[in-house]
Amino acid sequence: MDFTDVLSAYDYDLPAELIANTPASPRDSARLLVYDQKNNFSPDRSQKVCMDSVFRNIGDFLPEHALLVLNDTKVIPARLPVQRVTGGTVKLLMLEATGKQIRALSPKILKEGERLTVDDQHALTVLRREGDAWILEPQFTMNSWGALLEAKGETPLPPYIKHCPLTETERRREYQTVFAHAPGSIAAPTASLHFTEELLEQLRSKGIQTATVTLHVHLGTFAPLTEEQWNTGTLHHETYAIADDQAAVIAKAISDERPIIAVGTTALRTLESAFDENKTLRKASGETDLFIREGYRFHVVDGLITNFHVPRSSLLMLVAAFAGREKILELYEHAIDQKYRFYSFGDAMLLL
Repeated sequence: MDFTDVLSAYDYDLPAELIANTPASPRDSARLLVYDQKNNFSPDRSQKVCMDSVFRNIGDFLPEHALLVLNDTKVIPARLPVQRVTGGTVKLLMLEATGKQIRALSPKILKEGERLTVDDQHALTVLRREGDAWILEPQFTMNSWGALLEAKGETPLPPYIKHCPLTETERRREYQTVFAHAPGSIAAPTASLHFTEELLEQLRSKGIQTATVTLHVHLGTFAPLTEEQWNTGTLHHETYAIADDQAAVIAKAISDERPIIAVGTTALRTLESAFDENKTLRKASGETDLFIREGYRFHVVDGLITNFHVPRSSLLMLVAAFAGREKILELYEHAIDQKYRFYSFGDAMLLL
């Protein structure tokens, strides 16, 4: 199939007013579209496979004794304003810092050798361009990098959120999960934004256990799918890690044949990358370029909590692999008809 035809098969029309520019408040007041293809519900709901609800009611739909797997990555204020020698300001999106170099995206063309100033003590020199990114050399010790971003950086909201009224303080709070722990992402695992501490405690009191993994979300979340990625069957690299105690919790749930529910596509990709086809932990940390699309056989995950994704994207292909492309597009049509809110600050789906 031609790549253009592939993308067209995962396309849909979304009215611009359904793109959420602010999160639900409180978090668990977001709407929830439930699709149960396995008839997990109690007898009085056995004939219903699709229903509308509210996220705070998610415990009514989760399978008994399920394990929720959460991504505890923390969004860093990775958009950094810098001053150019010409006097203009440009906001760089810091992708990663390795050794003595930094990879960043710039909305404007930079020049090799150009000096970019953050403040009196911090400057960056442009070394070269690699693909879409710029390689920068900091003119300061890297042990101050994290503190610099905290002091001067801004929360990098996705480009489709164009009119967010939240202040930077509000963005740092709202575009962050309540259980965020490990700094490193330039985007939030958005399906997890709907959880509150109270809801998590309520679920645990019902016998729903939780475990955490870490996958740092990077450029691939925003970048359009490329023909090369489709042809090779691999995506961008993202780093993940599962602590020993959390891996033991997940392995025990697998051994006990309890339902594993991934909270978000990032948690799902981590689980499917870390465990093999025998449901045995393959690698507790590393990089994943796993591209999940139709035809993929899921090894670990039995259910998925996810937001509504951008058309023609690898994330939409992932949920289509889980529930079927035609069914997902049908559910998206239902969500549009019912005025659900879409994308990062939008509403959620539970797929079982």
